[in-house]
Amino acid sequence: MKKSHPKKTGKSTQNIKVEALAEVTPNPDGTRLTTNQGLVINDDTNSLKGGERGPSLLEDFHLREKITHFDHERIPERVVHARGAAAHGFFQCYKGNSELTKAGFLTDPSRKTPVFVRFSTVAGSRGSSDLARDVRGFAVKFYTDEGIFDLVGNNIPVFFIQDAIKFPDFIHAVKPEPNNEIPQAASAHDTFYDFISLSPETLHMLMWVMSDRAIPRSFRMIEGFGIHTFRFINAAGKSRFVKFHWKPLLGMHSVLWDEAQKISGTDPDFHRRDLWDTIANGGVAEWEFGVQVVEEKDEHKFDFDLLDPTKIIPEEMVPVQRIGKLTLNRNPDNFFAETEQVAFHPGHLVPGIDFTDDPLLQGRLFSYTDTQLTRLGGPNFAQIPINRPTCPMHNNQRDGHMQQIINPGDASYHPNTVGGGCPMQARENMGAFVSYAEKMNGAKVRGKTAKFFDHFSQAALFFNSQSEPEQNHITDALTFELGMVKRAAIVDRMLFLLAKIDAEMANKIAQGLGRVVPKSIEGRLNMNVGADAGKETETKPVKKSSFTSPALSMANTVKDTIKTRKIAFLAGDGVDEESLAAMKKALTSEGAIVAVIAPHGGTIKGSKGGQIPVDFSLLNAASVLFDAVYVPGGADSVAAVRADAKSIHFMNEMYKHCKAIAATGEGVELIRASSIKMNDKAKGKNDKTDPALIVEENGDAKKISAKFIKAIAQHRNWDREKIAKATIPA
Repeated sequence: MKKSHPKKTGKSTQNIKVEALAEVTPNPDGTRLTTNQGLVINDDTNSLKGGERGPSLLEDFHLREKITHFDHERIPERVVHARGAAAHGFFQCYKGNSELTKAGFLTDPSRKTPVFVRFSTVAGSRGSSDLARDVRGFAVKFYTDEGIFDLVGNNIPVFFIQDAIKFPDFIHAVKPEPNNEIPQAASAHDTFYDFISLSPETLHMLMWVMSDRAIPRSFRMIEGFGIHTFRFINAAGKSRFVKFHWKPLLGMHSVLWDEAQKISGTDPDFHRRDLWDTIANGGVAEWEFGVQVVEEKDEHKFDFDLLDPTKIIPEEMVPVQRIGKLTLNRNPDNFFAETEQVAFHPGHLVPGIDFTDDPLLQGRLFSYTDTQLTRLGGPNFAQIPINRPTCPMHNNQRDGHMQQIINPGDASYHPNTVGGGCPMQARENMGAFVSYAEKMNGAKVRGKTAKFFDHFSQAALFFNSQSEPEQNHITDALTFELGMVKRAAIVDRMLFLLAKIDAEMANKIAQGLGRVVPKSIEGRLNMNVGADAGKETETKPVKKSSFTSPALSMANTVKDTIKTRKIAFLAGDGVDEESLAAMKKALTSEGAIVAVIAPHGGTIKGSKGGQIPVDFSLLNAASVLFDAVYVPGGADSVAAVRADAKSIHFMNEMYKHCKAIAATGEGVELIRASSIKMNDKAKGKNDKTDPALIVEENGDAKKISAKFIKAIAQHRNWDREKIAKATIPA
């Protein structure tokens, strides 16, 4: 076919625009568009055709390469922890900890060990919401001088199951039901609670997942845990048991379930956006690294087994020693190349850290490698840049899919003389990893020790350690979840088991469901006919204990900072500039972020003629995206804001969600116009019955800024919940 050429009819409008732009921003040395083989491309807009309106030609190698790459640019998403966000940073220990471990990154305070940390939800797909009620993954990759160390954990210190052999069943149960792929990223359905009700070992973690910890305010405000019991080994060969903890410097904070549902509709990327924006704006995310250490001689002194991943060591029994700090300060350059391709593995260890015989951990050692082989295309996933160690790497692993290392030399085996014996084995005193010489005894069995069968004591400990609002939230969450279960027999089994944890809680849930707690369901509960028949479903009630663990309650978290908290200012034309500026200065000096929300975008005019930029209009701002609200004075401003019904809804939701509210001057009228019950007897002073409702009718923002800051730092005034439920419309 004869190739035709376009007629020279002058420059197109598109070309004129491009040339004009080039004249304005010349960049003759800029990067050129190329193929994957480096061939420079002059037209990435039009495919090669047989005539302007003719068919595309097979010889267009650039089109074929580009489309082929696009067709294959998605890899299988993770079966669990599919939806994630990540950041780079560093870890630094506070002092030498050589008495505990010989791990270099934990013994040399001068080292700044690079890290890559990925946060995630567990049950949902990549496209699900950040705000699902779920466990949050907290996986840390340390690029140490001795190799990669992966601390693969969650924001909850226990797991649903005790043995890895149950993991596929558990995940199948919590995932969307196979007949209709519903519901997405939710545990409120029959198959999940069927599994839970037949596996009482899950009850401890269920309490955690139904608590406020499962709907955090931010990734930056969650704890992290290694879950399993590991070993520390020092240079002398002494071993100790250890549990790993991450403690957020901002404290632990959550959102309400009602907020979570609304945030999912308003901004399903809420957590990912928060982490990204914080770092992009020059901020950091910080945690302290803590360890609980148990001497080997004390291994059996507890009422529970240290190898049981459904149990914690209460911090009141073994305090957490804070030995270092994790700082995240750099966002990934490319989500796919880094966040999506990063491969964690609990078997990536360094000298000084080793395993225990935790049966869940042992199964994970196989599972992670097997998963990466499928997800990342073969055995060379460790060569992907985000997964490469920063220390030298020498071995005889060769070839395979996507091999990227060109290995010179004649020898690819050990031992050898052809290659001078290299790479050679190292002795322990040369920094080699040597597995701890743990004594082993006993017959080969499928089973577990008696301590593994207490499924209720720690579930009760967790519930009893919560504050009253937190207990109410757990009760409400279980009522909601079980209300979505269609099979009555499953609900009855759950109520029966929950009553063994706390009878009052179970009765409240039953009342909310219009049911009663069964007195007995023997014969319908025990579905285990294996070696543990009759043990897994032990249903002795837990005796009410006076022992509680304050560390388990979020009521006792850090509440002395408002750093990075987002504060909404509702204002319109005519706003009191002095009050707005004074409150903004007070809040931002404490590290908070202020956003002006107005009836319209652009700018608003201040009372002294100034132009104030608007961050959001009432049309695209939602109260659930902010931690507190301030309404400055100015009669015209308040009238303009009040004229938009969304402002009243904004205030009502802030109150309903127990957040701090402040107003000065005429701004108080917006509170009165809402459904918020304000104590007018206070006559312009702070309402003592609600320390998170702060007003000053004379318009002086400086008088109330300190009280407002204190109220925001408290995160919520939970005492308001009962009032809000009765008075604030949904």
